[in-house]
Amino acid sequence: MAKRMKKASYPSLEEIQQEMSRVRSQGRYHQALRSTVSTIIVVAALAVLVAALLLPVLRVTGTSMQPAFQPGDIIVAYKTDSFQPGDLCCFYYNNKLIVKRVIAMGGDKVEIDEEGRVAVNDLLLEEPYVSEYDFGQCDLDFPYTVPQGTLFVLGDNRPVAVDSRSINFGCINTDDMVGKIMLRVWPLNAFEYFGM
Repeated sequence: MAKRMKKASYPSLEEIQQEMSRVRSQGRYHQALRSTVSTIIVVAALAVLVAALLLPVLRVTGTSMQPAFQPGDIIVAYKTDSFQPGDLCCFYYNNKLIVKRVIAMGGDKVEIDEEGRVAVNDLLLEEPYVSEYDFGQCDLDFPYTVPQGTLFVLGDNRPVAVDSRSINFGCINTDDMVGKIMLRVWPLNAFEYFGM
């Protein structure tokens, strides 16, 4: 018996061109995908580096800085070693990043009366950021002289804040300071710039 031979079917020139175009298009897609992923990785690494070295981002967890900050607020600080009374600052305390307000510098004399009003170098402070004065958890003898190389810091919510009024908390060494608060970025409706 004779076998019948099938006629070979070859793709047309148009089909070959379409297949080549598809392969080239697929190569461009993979190249674009690799390029996009690489860019995202580099941008993320730079963001982490900037946050770690220049602009720490913090989430407020306590109530010691109310009404200025609420629990859940997200704030951005900038690294500096230059502080003035009234600055909102952040620093490490017991391996936690804490936010307080600078009240006095090394060498300043601090006094707090029974109502919780603060005087620095015999001048009563105007503190519009404090909604309620309170002597709080204070065990210092007044007048108190702030040690050189440290900062006397207080929370704005004086009845509940644990701060430099307590010997256990104490003044903050300037080397432990991380920076000044620059922005509140969350919630968006409370966005605020505090300056540099």
